Amino acid sequence: MADLISPLAKVVGQGQDQVFSLDIQTLLIITMLAFLPGIILLMTSFTRFVVVLAIFRQALGLSTTPPNMILIALALMLSAFVMRPTLESVNDTAIQPYLAKTISFQDAVSAAEAPMRAFMESQVRKSDLRLFVSLSGHKGEYADLQHVPLLTLVPAYVTSELQSAFEIGFLIYIPFALIDLAVAAVLMALGMIMVSPTLISLPIKLLMFVSIGGWSLLLGSVAKSVVH
Repeated sequence: MADLISPLAKVVGQGQDQVFSLDIQTLLIITMLAFLPGIILLMTSFTRFVVVLAIFRQALGLSTTPPNMILIALALMLSAFVMRPTLESVNDTAIQPYLAKTISFQDAVSAAEAPMRAFMESQVRKSDLRLFVSLSGHKGEYADLQHVPLLTLVPAYVTSELQSAFEIGFLIYIPFALIDLAVAAVLMALGMIMVSPTLISLPIKLLMFVSIGGWSLLLGSVAKSVVH
């Protein structure tokens, strides 16, 4: 704990060092740790995977199956799987040297940032990046993506991930929507207006999904959508 608190022990004020009490230092660290999971999730493929899985569940017609906990855990595992080279690079260049006390905390943060930046740069759309660069007040384009501030790159990356997730979700939704339309048309033709189309279409959609090896096809396709 002392190693974590020491960087926050002093801040440069008006020509003097201002020392915070231990309680304030602890509060700052807890606040940073509270935001850390969200920041990490935004810098990975988790957003894309969890949105695609949620759209798939909606298209299938199941509102609570699989449960949210399963979808989130599956999205986390997929993110760790597709980002394994990036995470291994972070571990080798930042975490292990810092634990071995061969580099400082600041150097470890900088070393960990490089692989994460490289991953986000490979996924971000140029149009989204240009949008947030212009919103940041920067005139023109950066000569190199490495010069783009992290606070500009991350929202552009998240926007690109959401765009990709909705594009994939649209393609997933089409066959299930066609089944719903076909079932509704047949029921209307038979005069069975009081029968809910979902009652008939849900088993058909489940049968179709299982017969084509849907889970392997879905998860494999989503994982392949992440280009390193």
